[in-house]
Amino acid sequence: MKQLTAFAVLAALSIPALAQVATPRIDQRQANQQQRIDQGVQSGALTTREATRLEKGQTHVDNMETRAEADGAVTRRERARIEHAQDVQSRHIYREKHDRQHDLNHDGRMDRPQHPRPQHSRPHR
Repeated sequence: MKQLTAFAVLAALSIPALAQVATPRIDQRQANQQQRIDQGVQSGALTTREATRLEKGQTHVDNMETRAEADGAVTRRERARIEHAQDVQSRHIYREKHDRQHDLNHDGRMDRPQHPRPQHSRPHR
């Protein structure tokens, strides 16, 4: 009888441990992508509008993860969908940071590149 009670107690303690959902890879990647967005804002490589749009994408991926974890387990299919969404988000971050739109003075507006005006030369007569 003591063995049965001990087994029941051990089983009751281990079930919550099995039900916990750990997604360290997804969490670390989200943190890295958030850091890339923050760095882009600080350097001026991202405008306020671009950063806002990217933040919205990050929130979408966070919501996907929350929904997947809601039942206590993240399946392979759910994990693959979340990682695919992170791949898409990563490409968006890269493209926005390298699209030559800048906010170097951090005034919330896109800085226009200063191109010298072309000099039209008149033919000499």
